[in-house]
Amino acid sequence: MTRIAEISRKTTETDIQLRLDLDGAGTTDIDTGIGFLDHMLTSLGRHGSFDLHVRAKGDLHIDYHHTTEDVGIVLGQALRQALGDKRGINRFGHALVPMDEALAEAALDLSGRACLVWNVTFPRDKLGEMDTELFEEFFRAFAGNGQFNLHVNQRAGSNAHHIAESCFKATARALRMAVALDPRGAGKIPSTKGAL
Repeated sequence: MTRIAEISRKTTETDIQLRLDLDGAGTTDIDTGIGFLDHMLTSLGRHGSFDLHVRAKGDLHIDYHHTTEDVGIVLGQALRQALGDKRGINRFGHALVPMDEALAEAALDLSGRACLVWNVTFPRDKLGEMDTELFEEFFRAFAGNGQFNLHVNQRAGSNAHHIAESCFKATARALRMAVALDPRGAGKIPSTKGAL
């Protein structure tokens, strides 16, 4: 079973090409024009153990909102496409990840229903040039277009960089668990409804 998706999305605000291989080795090649977002997406791929290639050009002269949100949209679409009917996957995933003084928890369900619960507070408005409020926008777009439930909870943290990184790493590890094939699942769809 090949679990690879390639998505292109072009609007008046952004132009994005993305390739996702759920069964990769954590190899990433990211260029969004936003250094900190590149850093977080690299971490997401590495700790999720999937290969991720992203090229994004956006209206960064306005701000980073459109590019950040649209990358989340395209990544969610790619995840949904790569999973197909979700036959044989674990479906659920969770992780608790520290980053120095910061601690983040992520729990997710690849249920086919989109929901983000975001309990994260940043001590400042920006990380470099990036507005910290954009992390919630990214995860909302990712979960919404990937059609999954995602809860991200900050348990501790005072350094904005560490808080963001622990959130991305926790989500990556939870996603890695959820998309993994369950040897006991015997190729079944993990739902009493017979469909996800």
